[in-house]
Amino acid sequence: MPLALFALAVASFGIGTTEFVIMGLLPELARDLSVTIPQAGLLITGYALGVVVGGPIIAIATTRLPRKTTLVGLTSLFVVGNLLCAIAPSYALLMAARVVTAFGHGAFFGIGSIVAARLVPRHQRARAMAMLFAGVTLANILGVPAGTALGQAFGWRSTFWVVVVIGIVSVAAIAAFVPKTGEGEAPASLASEFRVFRNSQVWLAMAISVVTSASLFAVFTYIAPILQTVTGISPGATTLVLLLFGAGITIGNLVGGRLADWRLMETIIGALGLLAIVMLQFALSSHHAAAATATVFIWGVVFFALIAPLQMRVVECASDAPNLASTLNQGAFNLGNALGAWIGGTALTLGVNYDRLPILGAVLATLALGIALQSWRMGRRRLATVAAE
Repeated sequence: MPLALFALAVASFGIGTTEFVIMGLLPELARDLSVTIPQAGLLITGYALGVVVGGPIIAIATTRLPRKTTLVGLTSLFVVGNLLCAIAPSYALLMAARVVTAFGHGAFFGIGSIVAARLVPRHQRARAMAMLFAGVTLANILGVPAGTALGQAFGWRSTFWVVVVIGIVSVAAIAAFVPKTGEGEAPASLASEFRVFRNSQVWLAMAISVVTSASLFAVFTYIAPILQTVTGISPGATTLVLLLFGAGITIGNLVGGRLADWRLMETIIGALGLLAIVMLQFALSSHHAAAATATVFIWGVVFFALIAPLQMRVVECASDAPNLASTLNQGAFNLGNALGAWIGGTALTLGVNYDRLPILGAVLATLALGIALQSWRMGRRRLATVAAE
C-alpha cells in the first residue's frame, strides 16, 4: 500500500481518538468545568451533530477544490479545533471547539475514501479504504485507552495537546505523501454533486449504513451494564472485553476490505446476515462469561467488516460526483449511532431487560439486510435490462 494511505491512516487515528476519548474523561471534565456528568456527556452529542451537519457543508464548500488541498485544510481544521479544546476556559467554549473539530470529520473520511480508492488499482480499492479506517480501529485499541490514562494522570487538557501533535504530524504527512489526484479532470460542479441523489441506489446504500450502525449502538451503548449485570463480570474485566472488541474491529476492517474487493454486494449481504445471527446468539451467550467474551469479539469482527464495503458502495453508486454522497455516508453512520442509542434507551425505559437488547439489534441488522437485498435485486434487474438492449 502507498505511503499516502499511511498518512491518511495517521489522520484518521487522531480523529478517531479525539471523537471517542472524551467518554473516558467525562468525570475530569465535569469537575474542572463545574458541570454535571450529563452536561459533559452532551459534548459527545454535540460532536456527532457537528459531523452530521458540518460534513455536507464542508463537502459543498470544497466541491471545486483539489482533493489534496481539501484534505490538508481539513486536517488543519482538526488541529485548530483540538487546540481550542485544549485551551477552552469554559464549558460553552469547549462545546464550540468540539463542534468546530467535528465539522471536518465527515468530509475528511468522505473525501479521504475517494482519494484512498484512487491511489490503488481498482481491485484493491476496498482494501485501500479499509487502510484509511484502520486508523479509527487503532484509535479504539490504543488511542482511547492511552488518551484516557493520560488525561486522568495529567488532566484532560493534556490529552488534547497530544492529539494536536498527532494532527500536526498528519498535516505534514498528507502534504508530503498524498499525490494530487484527478489532475486534468474538470472540477465537479455543485449541480452534479446533487444530481447523484436521483440515483435510488445512493439512498439505499446510505440507508444500509444508518440501520447497520443503529443495530450496533442499540446494544453497544449499554454494553457495560449488560456485561456487569447480565454476564456478571467486574468493571475491570469489562474493560478487557472491550479491548477484545477493539481487536475484533481491527481484524474485521482488514477482512472486510479484502472480501469487498472480491465481491462487494455479496460481502455486505453475507456480513449483515451473519451480524443478525451473532446478535441473536448474544442474547443467550450474554449469560455466560466465556461465551459472552467470544461473542463480543466476533461481533466486532463482523460489524467492522461492513464499514469499508458500505463506504465503497456509496462511492461506486455516486461515481460521477462522489464527494457529497461519500461525506453524507459518514453522517449516516453517525445518525445511526444516535438513533441506535435512542432506540436502545427507549426499549430499556419501556421495561425491556438488558439481555433482550441484542434481539433488538438483530431485528435492525435484519432490516439492513432486507434493504441490501433490495438494492442487490435492483442492480441485477438493471444489468439485465442493459444487456437486453
